[in-house]
Amino acid sequence: MKILVVGSGGREHALVWKLAQSPKISKIYAAPGNGGIEGLAEIVDIKVDDIEGLAVFAQNKAIGLTIVGPELPLVRGIVNIFTKKNLRIFGPTKKASQLEGSKVFAKKICRKYDIPTSNFEIFDNPKEAKDYIGKTDKPQVVKADGLAAGKGVIVTKDKEEAREAVELIMVDKKFGRAGERIVIEERLYGEEVSILVFSDGENILPLASSQDHKQIYDGDKGPNTGGMGAYSPAPVISNNVFDEIIDKIIKPTIYGMQKEGHPYKGVLYAGLMLTDEGPKLLEFNVRFGDPESQAIFPRLKGDLVEAIEAAIDGRLDEVKLEWDERPCVCVVMASGGYPGSYEKGKEIFGLGKTKHLRDIVIFHAGTGKEDNRILTNGGRVLGVTGLGNDIREAIDRTYNAINLISFDNMYYRKDIGGKALKC
Repeated sequence: MKILVVGSGGREHALVWKLAQSPKISKIYAAPGNGGIEGLAEIVDIKVDDIEGLAVFAQNKAIGLTIVGPELPLVRGIVNIFTKKNLRIFGPTKKASQLEGSKVFAKKICRKYDIPTSNFEIFDNPKEAKDYIGKTDKPQVVKADGLAAGKGVIVTKDKEEAREAVELIMVDKKFGRAGERIVIEERLYGEEVSILVFSDGENILPLASSQDHKQIYDGDKGPNTGGMGAYSPAPVISNNVFDEIIDKIIKPTIYGMQKEGHPYKGVLYAGLMLTDEGPKLLEFNVRFGDPESQAIFPRLKGDLVEAIEAAIDGRLDEVKLEWDERPCVCVVMASGGYPGSYEKGKEIFGLGKTKHLRDIVIFHAGTGKEDNRILTNGGRVLGVTGLGNDIREAIDRTYNAINLISFDNMYYRKDIGGKALKC
């Protein structure tokens, strides 16, 4: 079977890396891919939002299965379009993708189906939003309704910051049309974790737990990013907490989407806060996490294709996943200045030195290839990933590999995995 993977980041490299291990696959294409994916898949110069172009390519190449990495094509309806053309594709429909595409939609689902989340209100008028903030007595989080590349959430510590966030999103239009509506919600405190599950519309199959690090600086300081590193499993999630997340958040969501007439097929990612009152939902994503995937896939035993096909065919209850018990750590190496402005085109040195390191995989994210040189081509450049017999060993192996790699003005957090050492 020939497979098409849509996307160009570290998540897509991790997907291609895992899919390449399947005996069911004869060839992998990646659109548009990156400098690291090229060794495992044939690169196709089609952008992720060129849905018709992707569909034509899938038809012409007799692609047996398309797997969508990023949220944008899913929210724009790539699954609906492919399905109409009798093309097999993994992911939620356009309407189901609103769980990520619209914070307002997701919050309304939570309210309707009694899914634990923070107290919130919805606004389309900046003055009314600021007036509401004036009446609150706790710190708030201001979220743009639509897609904002993982940067449309502003966590504030007081009313002044919250009003400034409303101004930035709704008046200055920092995130364009994504900020025409906003959600203002009570700030939650605790440990932030990620749970991903496969869903076939009715049954679910959980993946291993993981913990992301959103803020740019050590100690979870500074602005949010797309993710600066992750590890799996997350020791803070006990078996009881895991069961509570599944029973009170995941299952009611799948049930609710079914009741709404939009069964959820694909990967559902729940970003959660473990509060003193129990797990609460922060946000949904409708695709594999990034960088969570880079920490999860190296631990997955067996064939990823089997689980994906079972989700498409509505038979997830027939599939079981097995996991390597060893923990895995992924540290993102970023361009200096990210998540703000940064330069591209910096040559990356030292990748060859890591090739023979045991239990180390380098997943490319924002890279390109030119004259056999690997160059930076994005904010998050590499995901350096290591397995270890315990979390300490996984951390040490990962950072030892990082020490072999260099590019001009590179940046990475030095504390990824540290939280797991305290559990």
